[in-house]
Amino acid sequence: MPELSLLAPPPWSDYELLDTGNGAKLERFGQYTLVRPETQAIWSPSRSEREWQRADATFEKSRGGDDGPGTWQFRRPLPEQWQMHHNNLRFWARLTPFRHTGVFPEHSAHWHWLAEQAAAGSEPRALVLFGYTGLSTLALAAAGARVTHVDASKPAVRWAQENQELSGLESRPIRWLVDDVGKFVAREARRGARYDIILLDPPVFGRGPRGEVWRLAEQLPALVDQCAQLLSERPLAVLLSAYATNMSALTLANVLGDRLKPFGGATSAGELVLAEAGTGRLMPAALFAAWSS
Repeated sequence: MPELSLLAPPPWSDYELLDTGNGAKLERFGQYTLVRPETQAIWSPSRSEREWQRADATFEKSRGGDDGPGTWQFRRPLPEQWQMHHNNLRFWARLTPFRHTGVFPEHSAHWHWLAEQAAAGSEPRALVLFGYTGLSTLALAAAGARVTHVDASKPAVRWAQENQELSGLESRPIRWLVDDVGKFVAREARRGARYDIILLDPPVFGRGPRGEVWRLAEQLPALVDQCAQLLSERPLAVLLSAYATNMSALTLANVLGDRLKPFGGATSAGELVLAEAGTGRLMPAALFAAWSS
């Protein structure tokens, strides 16, 4: 039976979850404070309404629903992008029409673990699928891995490359690919490619560069099957995370554990959480399942 846990990232100097409640979260990204929707925050905020109103920018959802594009309302002008850092990584934050900033602090809860896995091999080969702006890719590269990063969004991959340059990791071997993840993984299996570490961070729903449709509940088991075929004879780690899904962490653990049973090792799972500054109240951010040898 996999171990289930709540996993919070270490403290950041450049990020704080200041408060949550009434369907929103108040956060600090660098020197700027933002209010963004958070459907799970159905409790009451800890801070005053006046503090929330002092945020530099607030995201307002469109009438189309929770997942569609919206608009940012500004209390004061913000730059198009600004630098953030965490330990040895530097990266750009930006306000996007889909409420995101390109920075997911909860992922850093696994960066030390990933570095330990990478250190167990000699320049291990790592595959990052649905890699978005590349912060986990850079964490692996900084730890000595040779990384292949795949995402269907050309702007996201370009953003990730800018983060690589900003972090001073241009000399690290990272292969940046704009591709549909399913098609790429199938081609790699036919080529006989092998990886020691695989990361997957799939959306609930998405489209590839040529309109390919991705649905998490329907396609995740097959994708994990294909990823298992790409693992080396002595793989080091597989990490799977998921957002905005009615699956449980145990579901992810079962999918991962079933496919990786021939390799032995151990599977853990749980929730990635963020702790509010001051109160310590935990906000769920994502689900994860992790396997290591």
